[in-house]
Amino acid sequence: MLVAAAVCPAPPLLVPEVAAGAAAELDAARTACSDALAVLAASRPDLLVVVGAADQDHLGPYPQGSRGSFRGFGVPADVQLGEGDEGPRLLPPSLAVGAWLLERARCAAPVEGLGVAGRLEPELCLAAGRALAERDERVALLVMGDGSACRTLKAPGYLDDRAAAFDAAAALALGAADTPALAALDAELAHELQAAGRAPWQVLAGAAEAADLDGRLLYEGAPYGVGYFVATWS
Repeated sequence: MLVAAAVCPAPPLLVPEVAAGAAAELDAARTACSDALAVLAASRPDLLVVVGAADQDHLGPYPQGSRGSFRGFGVPADVQLGEGDEGPRLLPPSLAVGAWLLERARCAAPVEGLGVAGRLEPELCLAAGRALAERDERVALLVMGDGSACRTLKAPGYLDDRAAAFDAAAALALGAADTPALAALDAELAHELQAAGRAPWQVLAGAAEAADLDGRLLYEGAPYGVGYFVATWS
């Protein structure tokens, strides 16, 4: 069953080497992520799964030892999802950022990854989460995903007046561990607002349905016009 979860944003800019001169702008988010990972470690999971959105070529499970890279962002930095033999595929960016966070946290639990389609239907997200929760007696999730990318004129998706309300609802649900509210997030609206976290969050909602966890929102912001949230469920 699910015993703990951490929700973190997934931009490669979270890695200071990628952000370069702008690294300080996400210091508060990095600190919150470290605090969230500490909650995961304290839960003593038998299995930790990193869940994040992925494109068509990077869907599905990733075994422990899978590697990721930030070389596509101009930085000669690589990461590994726990210790083990290198898998056949590189991690998608969301899972690579998750692996980077886990390396910083020195989490010793067995760890795997799961790439989910950004447009995966809510019911399938919930079903995937339920299946993850049944994998072991003590399962923890590191859920990587961003809110809307339409919060400001300079945001990747430009300004959309619906973005702030969508992010506010997501932040409230994440902070309260409100699984019905997460499950009810509008998938089509999330797509229009480029909210890559919708599907991973709904995987979390499925995993936590019977877990009776308490939530806490550690960080909420939109420094680049994109909604970033950090939350813990335990």
